[in-house]
Amino acid sequence: MARLFPKTSPRINLRRPLPWVVAAAVAALALVVSFLVAGNTRTASAATAGRILDEVSAAQETVHKDHGTYASLWLKGNDRTLEQQAGALGSEGAEDVRIIECGAGWLAGTRVDGKVFLRSSEDRGSVEQDPTKVRLPECISAEAHDSLLADLGVPPQWPEPDAARLAAPAKDPGYRPAYHLTPEQRWMNDPQRPFFLDGVWHYYYLYNADYPEGNGTEWFHATSTDLVHWKNEGVAIEKFKNGLGDIETGTAVVDTEGTAGFGKGAVIAVLTQQDDGVQRQSMFYSTDKGHTFTSYEQNPVMDNPGEEHWRDPRILRDEDNNQWVMLLAEGHKIGFYTSADLKAWTYASNFERDGLGVLECPDFFQLDADGDPAKRTWVLATGANGSAEGRTTGTAYWTGAWDGGKFTAPDERHQWLDAGPDFYAAVTWDDPRLTDGQRKASRHAIGWMNNWAYARQLPTSGWYGADSVVRDIRLQSGDGRPTLVSTPTPALGSLEGPPRQVPAQDLLGGTGASLPVPDSGAFKIDVELQSSVADAEARILLQAGEETYATVGYDFRNGTAFVVRDGDAVSKGEGAKSVRTEAPARPQEQVGDTYRQASTVASPAVDGKVRLTVFVDRSSVEVFTNGGQALTSLVFPPDGPLQTRMFGDGGAISLANATVTPLAAIK
Repeated sequence: MARLFPKTSPRINLRRPLPWVVAAAVAALALVVSFLVAGNTRTASAATAGRILDEVSAAQETVHKDHGTYASLWLKGNDRTLEQQAGALGSEGAEDVRIIECGAGWLAGTRVDGKVFLRSSEDRGSVEQDPTKVRLPECISAEAHDSLLADLGVPPQWPEPDAARLAAPAKDPGYRPAYHLTPEQRWMNDPQRPFFLDGVWHYYYLYNADYPEGNGTEWFHATSTDLVHWKNEGVAIEKFKNGLGDIETGTAVVDTEGTAGFGKGAVIAVLTQQDDGVQRQSMFYSTDKGHTFTSYEQNPVMDNPGEEHWRDPRILRDEDNNQWVMLLAEGHKIGFYTSADLKAWTYASNFERDGLGVLECPDFFQLDADGDPAKRTWVLATGANGSAEGRTTGTAYWTGAWDGGKFTAPDERHQWLDAGPDFYAAVTWDDPRLTDGQRKASRHAIGWMNNWAYARQLPTSGWYGADSVVRDIRLQSGDGRPTLVSTPTPALGSLEGPPRQVPAQDLLGGTGASLPVPDSGAFKIDVELQSSVADAEARILLQAGEETYATVGYDFRNGTAFVVRDGDAVSKGEGAKSVRTEAPARPQEQVGDTYRQASTVASPAVDGKVRLTVFVDRSSVEVFTNGGQALTSLVFPPDGPLQTRMFGDGGAISLANATVTPLAAIK
């Protein structure tokens, strides 16, 4: 019988372990070491954070004892208020420290080894790494908390949009944008500054339900909880109802203290009405949170003193001087008026500038230059005509000081908020849920994405006009004077689908780089370009049916970003698309050279590198540079499959990285 096993078993050498035993032991040891190292790292990070937050707590106690309030701080944001009042903090080991205060309390965060730790005035002995567990003072909202986290590099998270909203629409939408606000039908133009009430943003825009057959605008109401997705609420203030004409641009404010006599929290709108060419200011009030308005029985609250141009009241609360302030566009000047009750207005001063055409839609607000409260600055903005500078219309602005009655700009030169041709009648606003310091660090802005030079000649069908995406603006020191810079508002991240990476490559020669754009026609492109050659130029070609309808690019020679749209349907004089769900297409009128004019903005490369973020929708392009400059343009692609390619010219250009992200429709 054959043996199943050898008669003698092999002897195992206990002094020499088997290889797999050695490997397992090494792996186990490495795992233990990694846990120990990770634990030690966490412990070390928490210890460093604890030391820093201990110093913050002590400094805040000193400040509160000396000044009766607390102080803010932001290492990367140049806010040193706490250190100026209590001495330097020992922030060694921290990547950043951010502190916000609300008068009666504070919230502090520090980033150490890539991790964020928090502490507040409500629990001064704890160090919370879980941001949801920190106890907040009553005067600091969840939104202020989230904004602080974002400043420390913890961006908000959104669920991925529904696949149906990312897909190409079943029916041809024509040129109707996917993620820009448009009227469901007929005409829209000037935005009216939004206000926040009971968890909702209330926004109005001028609307003409009779366009193109009839004239006259009224206020159409839209609401949002995130400034990205909008719900139509219908017309809030109707035209031709009180005998003073149509309803034009103005301002709606929440009268928190009831100064106008319609109750605390009433919404008061003061706006221009025009009848037989005479412009007057009227008041309307709402006691149902801005959904419906009643005409004040003693309208107009300001009768025209004999001026041809006397319109677009911008109203704000000047708490420092316990008054309401109104700005009026008065031809070549902006008039300033003050009031205690929003009804009786007293002339205070004016700000006059020639060479910018008839000024319109003024705005007035404060921002902290470089995020530093010690450099709090007033900004006066207005719709203006830049034809004398080779531009179209846009939003011009000056920075300066306000003494309660007069605005003074130390530099008479104006600047432009957006260098593109289609960002007009812009309004800006802040979020009342944030602390005062956060509200002065940045604010939102939106503009009418159109241009009066050709607004009535565009090839849309059944609907006319769109708004830009909401962007956030900040004030930065530079070129010897503060400058407004723009970035897309972070909430646009709620529209983002799965991003697609483009390999790094050389853009010179060959067929260039092909970018994987979605069939929906709604997407975002992020690119980083690099070149050491002075004459190099990079171009992103937006194409439809193998035709280039618009070009976005960067010229390393003069450090400028640019947009050219000389190949789209409007430039070629083509008619509107006929869409089954829309009104019949209109014949397209020929536009002038204004439309074909290239748009450029200076944005110097840093160490030979430049980053561009390009928002593309079905009839628009919005470009944001890493220098914070913006170019907003309408574009109308011809029929055909969409493509996007990148090329280099004039010298070596490397595409360091690029990402294409589909963006969801908002309806």
